[in-house]
Amino acid sequence: MAIKHKRLGNHGVLVSNICLGTMNFGWHTSEEESFKIMDRALELGINFFDTADVYGWTVEHGYTEEIVGRWLAQGGGRRDAIVLATKAYNPVDRKANLPEVNSDGRSLSAYKIRKHCEGSLKRLQTDHIDLYQMHHIDRDCPWDETWYTFDTLVKQGKVTYVGSSNFAGWDIATACQEASKRGMMGLVSEQSIYNLSNRMLELEVIPACKHYGMGLIPWSPLGGGILSGALEKLKAVRSAEPEQAKQIEKKKKQLEQYELFCKEIGHPPAEVALAWLLHNPIVTAPIVGPRTLEQLESAVRAASIKLDKEILKKLDEIFPGPGGEAPMAYAW
Repeated sequence: MAIKHKRLGNHGVLVSNICLGTMNFGWHTSEEESFKIMDRALELGINFFDTADVYGWTVEHGYTEEIVGRWLAQGGGRRDAIVLATKAYNPVDRKANLPEVNSDGRSLSAYKIRKHCEGSLKRLQTDHIDLYQMHHIDRDCPWDETWYTFDTLVKQGKVTYVGSSNFAGWDIATACQEASKRGMMGLVSEQSIYNLSNRMLELEVIPACKHYGMGLIPWSPLGGGILSGALEKLKAVRSAEPEQAKQIEKKKKQLEQYELFCKEIGHPPAEVALAWLLHNPIVTAPIVGPRTLEQLESAVRAASIKLDKEILKKLDEIFPGPGGEAPMAYAW
């Protein structure tokens, strides 16, 4: 079995080293296909599922959680078989309700967190969230208020662990220190963009995660698709997704080297990109967001790929990072 299970940072819970992202469920992937993907993920040993209250996008905010909830409601031990993660921060406008009014709709206020937690629990058809993540930093809301609310949810049994997403290194440090002052566990994980093409996390976010014993859950492990053999698909992408085409053109020289190197070592580019993340001990589980069963199977194959020192060195040459950790990366 290619899938392995590891601790979420320094914490006791065991999660699969591939996290099933559900962002495409409901608007790119039908409910029927989504059910098949979740069933197959369990068969492959993936027990870490990630969603968010805002997913559903053009259909309706929260629709993805509803799909996951209906899948869980089938029973058969599905809920006990997974570590379920969702998020709060963004506005969640529902067709049956008036638009959400709360500043610009983005917040980590006590009002927002409590209300959105209750909404997620209802849509997911469960009584608890295993990992409840702040989808973004809210620097205008005091940590006294935010941590009080999360602590209340934990004590009520509605939330087990609290994580962050898209936090800067100093936001992680502040959040953890504020939690420690209150005798709380604090953050157990950070979910952020990290891939071969975008390695800025290595400056300060990864060192912060290491220091506080947090797991790292990279999203966009394929760089929005540019690391999945994009040059071969460039003609189609140019007409269908112009923004992605711009990114491909911008990094064309690197991508040419990368795709040629992947051919030399005999692995598809998408699987090499995932394997590179899995070789970093700080990474708990990259989030893969398959639209199809084949994309899920490909992600699992990546977990079996071994990259030796020479391969990792070559990948560093093609996609150099920021130079290491701050401040040594830019100062003595």
